Amino acid sequence: MKNWWKATGLAAAGAMMLAGCSGTDGGSGSGGEDGETTLTAWAWNVNVGALEDAMALYQEENPDVKIEVEDIGRLDVYDKLSTGLAAGGVGLPDIVLVEDDRIGGYAQAFPDGFLNLSEKGFEDNADQFPSFKQDLATVNDSFYAMPFDAGPGGMFYRRSIFEEASVNPEDIETWDDFLEAGKKIKEATGVAAMPLDKFNDDPTFRMMLNQLGTYYFDENGNIDLTSPEAVMAMEKQMAFEEADLIKEVDGWNGTVSATIDGSVATIPFGAWYYGTIIDQAKDTSGDWGVFLLPAFEEGGNRASNLGGSSWMIPSGGDNEDAAYDFLEFFSTSPEAQVIAMEDYGLFPSLNAAYEEEVFTSEDEFFGGQKIWELFADEMADVETPYYTEDYALGLDEAIKAQADSFNGTDPAEALKAAAERLAERTDREINN
Repeated sequence: MKNWWKATGLAAAGAMMLAGCSGTDGGSGSGGEDGETTLTAWAWNVNVGALEDAMALYQEENPDVKIEVEDIGRLDVYDKLSTGLAAGGVGLPDIVLVEDDRIGGYAQAFPDGFLNLSEKGFEDNADQFPSFKQDLATVNDSFYAMPFDAGPGGMFYRRSIFEEASVNPEDIETWDDFLEAGKKIKEATGVAAMPLDKFNDDPTFRMMLNQLGTYYFDENGNIDLTSPEAVMAMEKQMAFEEADLIKEVDGWNGTVSATIDGSVATIPFGAWYYGTIIDQAKDTSGDWGVFLLPAFEEGGNRASNLGGSSWMIPSGGDNEDAAYDFLEFFSTSPEAQVIAMEDYGLFPSLNAAYEEEVFTSEDEFFGGQKIWELFADEMADVETPYYTEDYALGLDEAIKAQADSFNGTDPAEALKAAAERLAERTDREINN
């Protein structure tokens, strides 16, 4: 397992704040008078229901354990978590959901703030998860999180649009293939190839970087925005812009609107976007399909990931052992993971879950395609994205580089300027 997390002044400050504080008012879970244990958890959105359903399964063998999940919103979770950790663990729950790009940052900034799961034996479960999820859940060779959902990437496409343009998705193997297909679709239907919030988000660029085995940072924590792969990815994205194949949208709602009204032929996103499609575009059942991201060269890597999260246990609470036992069950139970996917659209990171029947079943909404099998098959080939605790700054500068490219700056120059700004903001070296 790789470790690229770089200690910073924030990490040192976190260590000082928590030194000698772990174990004081750390958890708000409780043991009842009748021997019952009530675990507390913070999560958001569909993850709340998934956690509650997993507990229902767990209670079949552990009836004296219960859970109270507080749905406080994604950003509110992080605000409260940071505040509680800075206060030495006061008021924190027994369990908290954390997105993969934030795990290492928290574990570095607050080294005594979370349970070292390897010391509890979670290392024995490592091989049950794809290698990139193992990497993201570990810091300094120890697990600090239990892998939960992932976001294997794909191109969600409208069958009717492709058929009208006489384009066969099976013929699209490379980004150049997709560029030519996009031109053909635009000419025949007037529809753009894909949506993008050009000046505020870079999901397609991120997935391209991931499939090329690079990211904002390399495995040593150095800035990698000037790598040949990063330049190639930005240039490829700009080729679609120059061909007028990108529909500019306004954030998430704009992407959803383009999905509903059919003004784009594809949406490059993680597997979790399935839930949005079937919920927001109910009357398009049967008109959808999925193919993997095109490769940059024939026979190249088409696997990618966008998003994903894991469970962490704040240290010092009264219910550490109970929280660990429950989460280990949840993380390694194929049944619990399949329920989370079928009911909430949360794609599992557990390898054994891919052997379940749902992964070989046909999806009616997607024209009878075995879409879950497609997503599962790419998981083993996903490269590790090197987030570091400076991921938010890397994202900010990458988006600025993308915006500059759309405004006419040469992609290589835009990325070089972004890397230099990022170096000033993080004190990291640029990988030349």
